[in-house]
Amino acid sequence: MSEQQLPVWADPSVSAADLDTQGVSRRGLLRGAGLFGAAFALGSTAVPAAAASGRGLGGDDPHLAYLVGDHHVHSVYSHDAKYTFSQLAAAGARYGLDWMVFTEHSNFGHAEYGARLEHQEILRARADNPRQLIFQGLEWYIPAAEHCTVFSPPGPHEVDLLTRFESAYDGKLLGYDKGGAADADTARNEAHAVKALRWLAEQRRTGYVDDVLVLANHPMRLGIDSPHEMRDWRDAAPEIMIGMEGAPGAQGAAIPGWRGTTSIRGEYENKPSAQSWSGYPTDAYVTYGGFDWATATVGGLWDALLAEGRLFSVTTNSDAHRVVFDTWKNGDWPDGRNFDNTGRLPDPVNTDSPQPGSDFWPGQFSRTHVGVTRYGYRSVMAGLRAGRVWLDHGHLLDGLEVRLKRAHDHGRGVTLGGRLRVRKGEKLILDITVTTASRPNPRGVLPELAHVDVIRGAVRGPVTDRDDWKAPDTKVVRTRDVAGRKGTYTLRVPLTAGDESCYVRLRGSDGRRNGTGYLGASVDPHGPIPHAPGDGDPWADTWFYSNPIFVDVAGA
Repeated sequence: MSEQQLPVWADPSVSAADLDTQGVSRRGLLRGAGLFGAAFALGSTAVPAAAASGRGLGGDDPHLAYLVGDHHVHSVYSHDAKYTFSQLAAAGARYGLDWMVFTEHSNFGHAEYGARLEHQEILRARADNPRQLIFQGLEWYIPAAEHCTVFSPPGPHEVDLLTRFESAYDGKLLGYDKGGAADADTARNEAHAVKALRWLAEQRRTGYVDDVLVLANHPMRLGIDSPHEMRDWRDAAPEIMIGMEGAPGAQGAAIPGWRGTTSIRGEYENKPSAQSWSGYPTDAYVTYGGFDWATATVGGLWDALLAEGRLFSVTTNSDAHRVVFDTWKNGDWPDGRNFDNTGRLPDPVNTDSPQPGSDFWPGQFSRTHVGVTRYGYRSVMAGLRAGRVWLDHGHLLDGLEVRLKRAHDHGRGVTLGGRLRVRKGEKLILDITVTTASRPNPRGVLPELAHVDVIRGAVRGPVTDRDDWKAPDTKVVRTRDVAGRKGTYTLRVPLTAGDESCYVRLRGSDGRRNGTGYLGASVDPHGPIPHAPGDGDPWADTWFYSNPIFVDVAGA
């Protein structure tokens, strides 16, 4: 692999005149973070004076630049997808992605042939375009549950890690599903998922690979990822099992007149089954503003996990298989060839007529932003692990910077994923710096942010009932109307530390579809709501979410 190069928007040798509007905006944010040029390439080594002196219990976070990515992409190396690796990599570059993860489905053909074939393409792509960070990963069928993204950085064992893991621990390949007629040993299957995560963590600990991360995909699509399983995964390997998709792919599934009158964004079109966890309400099986019920419900499952005082991140991505309005179809198999004996689908063929699909191209609609101090594969993974993450749909924002500090502290405070130690009753300031969209999105519309919500939840520690999915002390505590504001501006939100530790997180939208949140108006008076089946234009209902910042109250 050739030496990693900066993306064009971060490279001072590229004239600003050669950048598009989005690139100019991102360069401005990078300059503002003090990371332009060599500082971003090499990483910032300066220690802020406040941190060096020990002033401020929370410490000072580094200056950050946010890289845009997608951790869930499928190509012809997945049995149910369509596009070549090159088509998807080019689309990611076109829509401004800095990093992307190819997560092909587990399959005998993939383990035997496809993973290594794709790796050769990835190596060539890394050499030909060293400005783009391309990870190779896997979509793991979790024993007893749904799917996860698994990936590691470039290295001599990145393919061996995936294929060894796939062969030993994949639920589909082993027949370790949720408990069907062929095998009802669900307890064994759940235990195997925990064993799998511990095995991955061991590969990282021993240095077989430099790093590895795992994220649960579309957790509520089938309702088979129970709360206790998600807690078991997190607890088995918290250094690698870092979170879940806050919003699934397939965001184009319910474009009016496209797939049918029963279609739901995310293809969340299922009902509870015999395999589903019985404690989820029927309303959990649809998306809210395009987001998974577990994330969109203030006081719901995501908040229940955060209320234990441990970080659990959310992301969003394309889950690209078949793009809406695209004209390509799968190619035909030669005689005697199939996925099991090749590990790769035939190249697609252009028909010049729209083909069925629910997805957007990587970066076209869904974007995960990760805060880093330098440009590179390990930096992206470190930013994800640290929880320096916010996400948006429809290119709603160009930038978001969040800092929480004591009211009289002159330092920078802590940012997303961080922890601030305070005393009971101490006055705090939450600074939310928004950079509004600077150009029309891929739909041709200039997005406009209408409001920013501050959500606060109490931290109560580990739960007794590991299937508890509610956080009753979490609610929207502030809403700021920002309609009509343009450029970069900072909202200063005063907060007060209470008797117990807590966390704060952010959410906002274009303001076009709001209603009473799932747990009532006293918790969430104007949250995301489900759309009518078949009538879910994603571009007309866009949101951003941020990861939390934790506030640890001394003595709590």
